[in-house]
Amino acid sequence: MTAGRTDSPRLFAGVELGGTKCVCTLANGPDDVREQRVIATTVPWETLPAIQAVLDGWWQSHGFEALGIASFGPIHIHPDRKGYGRVGATNKAEWEGADIVGPLRSAFSVPIGFDTDVNGAALAEMRWGSARGLDDFAYVTVGTGVGVGLIVHGRPSRGFSHSEIGHIRVPRLPGDDFVSICRFHDDCVEGLASGSALKARLKGRDIADVAPDDPVWEPMVEYLAVMVHALACTTGPMRVAMGGGVISGQPHLLPRINARLERSLNRYMPLPGDGEYVIAPELGALAGPLGAIAVAMDAPMRAAETPGDEALPIETQRGI
Repeated sequence: MTAGRTDSPRLFAGVELGGTKCVCTLANGPDDVREQRVIATTVPWETLPAIQAVLDGWWQSHGFEALGIASFGPIHIHPDRKGYGRVGATNKAEWEGADIVGPLRSAFSVPIGFDTDVNGAALAEMRWGSARGLDDFAYVTVGTGVGVGLIVHGRPSRGFSHSEIGHIRVPRLPGDDFVSICRFHDDCVEGLASGSALKARLKGRDIADVAPDDPVWEPMVEYLAVMVHALACTTGPMRVAMGGGVISGQPHLLPRINARLERSLNRYMPLPGDGEYVIAPELGALAGPLGAIAVAMDAPMRAAETPGDEALPIETQRGI
């Protein structure tokens, strides 16, 4: 497709591709969300065509200036390297190697931005939320996995890949013999303290019945605080926003994580600000969907992309 309608100027399309669901958004910011659609994240040959169908409809009815894709990772983010736009070695094995960007780049003649879902959420919080005015910031989500969007000097951190801080390895609490849910690491934060890990730790108990003083929260607090300690001592973000289903549903966790962080740092370095260092995201549940919009808004100025390897048609991505 080479043209969309122009009667809705300054609209951007965003695709937040999460571990359990995908949120497609047509918007120009938090005060101008025109449409939103939720699609289950199942397997690429089901989910990706459903995403493209939504975008097709918006392209025909509204048009959009750019498209932002904010995806679970790891993903290949360097436009000049082989494999750009594809999913890497993820815990969602069916998605490994799936081409997300290629088919959409063929379908829509607009700039396309591609980044992690947590980097997108961090950019949204910097543009509209809890990190306005900051150049160094981290956004953490604790849900199906543990992801960290890391912004350094105003840009998502880049090296040979994006940050994967949810997979740093942490010392286990004495007596914690829980079997990690990560298929790559026995003792990483995601494997021990994600929503998926919490579900396994509960052994069938309903989370609604778990009291704040239940021992199951101790390793969650410990490992998340250790991860933030590592962030503070390495890139030193001015603020950390922590959200996701686990955190938003348990308001007792953030104060405990902050207290554990203070004990862990042990007065070695003062944390910035007058309040708590780890806070709730101001955009709440909208941080992820608006993150894809923020990635779309940044896409035109970062549009000097070189093609990666040849795209697979979206409907053929079975068994990659």
